[in-house]
Amino acid sequence: MSDSIEKSGRSNYLSFMLAGEEYGVGILRVREIIEHRPITRVPGMPAAVQGVINLRGSVVPVVDLAVKFGLPPRPITRWTCFVIVEVSLDGRQSAMGLLADSVSEVLELGPEDIEQPPAFGTRVRLDFLLGLGRHEDTFIMLLDLDRLLSVAELLSLETASAEQAAGAEALNTPVPVVAAEPGPDEASGNG
Repeated sequence: MSDSIEKSGRSNYLSFMLAGEEYGVGILRVREIIEHRPITRVPGMPAAVQGVINLRGSVVPVVDLAVKFGLPPRPITRWTCFVIVEVSLDGRQSAMGLLADSVSEVLELGPEDIEQPPAFGTRVRLDFLLGLGRHEDTFIMLLDLDRLLSVAELLSLETASAEQAAGAEALNTPVPVVAAEPGPDEASGNG
């Protein structure tokens, strides 16, 4: 009986690798894991939103969390996959794909296994973390999907991408060179 009481406070998390770091999401939020397939790019989307995939007739946006965290895109390997998760967008449950380098395992963690994240040293903003899950000799960053993938956060990504693109365009735009017109003395040859 004490075993069932002890297990009642425990939760399962799916852990996955992303740019050499291990992350976790609540297993109840995971719909499925599918192999990588071609992504259809959508113009005007922020860089972290890779595009959309067709999942049995449904359009599912795909987010590359590594890019969202400021890391460069990684090569696609045979272990690259999509973790399809349920998120609340404007009060509606929606499916979203997370691009993962590989899926690790399902972990069972209790409250005693979850630490507060440190104030520094992670690539992830602290408000995107539920905590750090302790598993054997390592820590897994447990993600708060509703904050990480909220409409406001995705729109802020789009604004940031537009600002970066505008800044890059301004840097790459050649400045027109205007020839000076000859002054009155130069035109008449008196100067």
